[in-house]
Amino acid sequence: AGGLGRAHCGGGPRAAALLASGRVKRGWVWNQFFVVEEYTGTEPLYVGKIHSDSDEGDGSIKYTISGEGAGTIFLIDEITGDIHATERLDREQKTFYTLRAQARDRQTDQLLEPESEFIIKVQDINDSEPRFLEGPYIGSVAELSPVGTSVMQVMASDADDPTYGSSARVVYSVLEGEQHFTVDSKTGVIRTAVADLDRETQDRYEVVIRATDMAGQLGGLSGSTTVTIVVTDVNDNPPRFPQKMYQFSVAETAPVGTAIGRVRAEDSDVGENTDMTYQVKDEEGVEMFKVTTDSNTQEAVITVQKPLDYESKKVHTVVVEALNKFVDPRFVDLGTFRDQTIVRVSVLDVDEPPEFRPPSSLMEVQEDAHVGSVVGVVTALDPEPAKRPVRYSIDRSTDVERIFDIDANTGAIVTGKVLDRETAGWHNITVLAMEADNHSQVSRASLRIRILDVNDNPPELATPYEAAVCEDAKPGQLIHTISVVDRDEPQSDHRFYFTLAPEATNSHHFSLLDIK
Repeated sequence: AGGLGRAHCGGGPRAAALLASGRVKRGWVWNQFFVVEEYTGTEPLYVGKIHSDSDEGDGSIKYTISGEGAGTIFLIDEITGDIHATERLDREQKTFYTLRAQARDRQTDQLLEPESEFIIKVQDINDSEPRFLEGPYIGSVAELSPVGTSVMQVMASDADDPTYGSSARVVYSVLEGEQHFTVDSKTGVIRTAVADLDRETQDRYEVVIRATDMAGQLGGLSGSTTVTIVVTDVNDNPPRFPQKMYQFSVAETAPVGTAIGRVRAEDSDVGENTDMTYQVKDEEGVEMFKVTTDSNTQEAVITVQKPLDYESKKVHTVVVEALNKFVDPRFVDLGTFRDQTIVRVSVLDVDEPPEFRPPSSLMEVQEDAHVGSVVGVVTALDPEPAKRPVRYSIDRSTDVERIFDIDANTGAIVTGKVLDRETAGWHNITVLAMEADNHSQVSRASLRIRILDVNDNPPELATPYEAAVCEDAKPGQLIHTISVVDRDEPQSDHRFYFTLAPEATNSHHFSLLDIK
């Protein structure tokens, strides 16, 4: 009874209401006013009305407001209490305004009612489109992934009021790229739509995702974003040699470890899925050649593992196999995930020096051999097909005293001086063999010559002996024991026999006992 405010309603775009409870002695209780945002009319927008029951319409009561926007955004008619909005409001910038209402005596300016607070709430319209705020979006999915594999999630934000209508209710759809990907309309989760994504065919997709508010209904606003989806590699391609045969050449004198050439298997995959390992598959190739992998270039490096010989074999055929270092058993049978190629290695002929056969030897000669006696024969042959004649000589740095000579044409070793085993029992000399028409092609062989003993040295006293005997020595008394040595062989197994010299046999004072 006698309340200050009454509920007022408007119609159309000016619709607003002011709801006030009945006046009580302790003051007023105000409800909210509502004003639609983005009003585009030419006249101020009617918001609502404050009114006192004591107002008899004679203008004695003056209505005023204070608070947010009072006097600028919101104006009040002091006589009628009508409130209008003079500016276009945006709910996304400010959702409500808090004001206070006063009813005063126009003459005395005294409050007729306690001051009361009320709220003008800006009512939302669908004027904000969904926006993707976290872009750019980049996702990835492995090639050959099954249908429905989750790629990533996108989310759009709508600045409209989520509590009022469907203005901020967003649904998602694929605008471009629907042949390969789908999007969950509610969650924004992007998934694969096909199972045959092939990185080697196409390694990325640009998918356009659209977000529409009003739950996707006609008239809803929409925004879009482009999602880059990278297709990552799996090892689904075997290595393949671009050629089924390669040809290399190498000199027969190439030392062990010499690189002959490189071959490389190609792989359509990327990263570690292209890492290769190579091996020689045939028995002959394994013996003669070695293959390793260059980790930087993924090439097979073929090297010499055993000395080559043009005269023995002019061409070697090597089977090289390539296989991936990391194999994914999900996609391919291991038995087919490799490839082979043939490498033909041609051995180039090189003018080589004569070869001693055997490369070194042992000869023996008796120490009493006459000068010019043949000790033995060394043989060296030209390994080349031309079979050039060979000439022989002795490296005199190994036979300074010229104890031996050699026949330049036959290789026969002969004595050049009288030999004495007791002076030197062994001789080590170096024999040279060279092509007759090219002395730069020379080879060397070590020759050991053993001097055989003959019994050409008599026994000798082991040491100088001097004996003494007392004049009263009894017959049979031992005076001395005599030992002898012999410089001939064998040093430890000689058997000596002792007798008195003929000139001493006439002496009856001494006798000799041979104790063997």
